[in-house]
Amino acid sequence: MRTAIIDYESGNLHSAEKAFQRMAAEVGAGEVIVTDKADIVASADRIVLPGDGAYPACAAALRGQSGLYDALREAVEVKARPFLGICVGMQLMTSRGHEYELTDGLGWVPGDVEKIMPTDASLKVPHMGWNDLVIDRPHPVLDGVETGAHTYFVHSYHVHVTNPEERIAHVDYGGDVTAIIGRDTMVGVQFHPEKSQDTGLRMIGNFLRWKP
Repeated sequence: MRTAIIDYESGNLHSAEKAFQRMAAEVGAGEVIVTDKADIVASADRIVLPGDGAYPACAAALRGQSGLYDALREAVEVKARPFLGICVGMQLMTSRGHEYELTDGLGWVPGDVEKIMPTDASLKVPHMGWNDLVIDRPHPVLDGVETGAHTYFVHSYHVHVTNPEERIAHVDYGGDVTAIIGRDTMVGVQFHPEKSQDTGLRMIGNFLRWKP
């Protein structure tokens, strides 16, 4: 059993790698490796796509890695490997991003990534820090996690899903801000589970045990 965390030069992966390795050892989920190799992604049992920075830059970096983009699509779309997107990695699951310029995403969860516009002028963007999850619908990755659980965010843009059934959780930040999306074998979290203490570690463990 192998989980591949994709390295496409879009973020510091050290803390994510350590958190996933820790939970893989706890739940008996095999090895976790960080890789930029298409063949390893293609053969992985689970795939994690992190991402920090701007949507267009992350999309370009993913597509620019030799064979990696195609390997990811085949693993998730054809082989139905369980997939977890984190932060911009989650945003890339959507149809389009509106950050700086209109950029196509992977198109797995129809929707658009748009700037957070809090109704309360005292709330700053980027949305940075801890917030309380509001769970919209159950999901195996949320096993043991309840509404009110704390998770750690750093972002200025968030997802507006086309199909409300594909929004799994949100937070309140001067209005609804999407926190988790998903369908089929794919799930994405806007926050950083590797920085979200016990709640984040539980969700990582749940993902590593998930058998959709």
